[in-house]
Amino acid sequence: MADTISRAAQSVRSSYARGHRRPLPGYLVTLGAYSTVVGGLTALARARRQPLPERVPAGDVVLVGIATHKISRVLAKDSVTSPLRAPFMRYRQPAGESEVNEEVRTDSPVRHAVGELVSCPFCLAVWVATGLTAGLVFAPRLTRLVATTFTAVAASDFLQLGYEAARRGVREDEPDR
Repeated sequence: MADTISRAAQSVRSSYARGHRRPLPGYLVTLGAYSTVVGGLTALARARRQPLPERVPAGDVVLVGIATHKISRVLAKDSVTSPLRAPFMRYRQPAGESEVNEEVRTDSPVRHAVGELVSCPFCLAVWVATGLTAGLVFAPRLTRLVATTFTAVAASDFLQLGYEAARRGVREDEPDR
């Protein structure tokens, strides 16, 4: 029976991948980990009889959304967090503004899948938003404080980039001396 299931899984994997290296078993591991985290949070809320909010205020949605963007970007791209990604990635080159370009290690399906996850701010956003949303349920004051910090950093980033763009524009408009 196990052999039949294994052959069927291999058939699905190769017909899906069409010759490309797609780490489907690794994706299953990361999906299982995410489902376990969400299930654990749900069980914890039930065990603590933690009431879930009927609605999430729009201000919290905006705050968590901007913080999710910034935290995901910090985890996936910042130079300073590269030690967290190193087991799953290889450094390629700087990407500007304290970010790096890296490539995924493909020596195992799990390492490959986790590498894709930890290097992709869009992919990490689901995990980060889940954590922040759970934080709003279990520790709303602390979560809002953390989210406010990262939202302020995101706003600062946009101001820094805008300042640099304006400065470059002023230099380009100056006549040659």
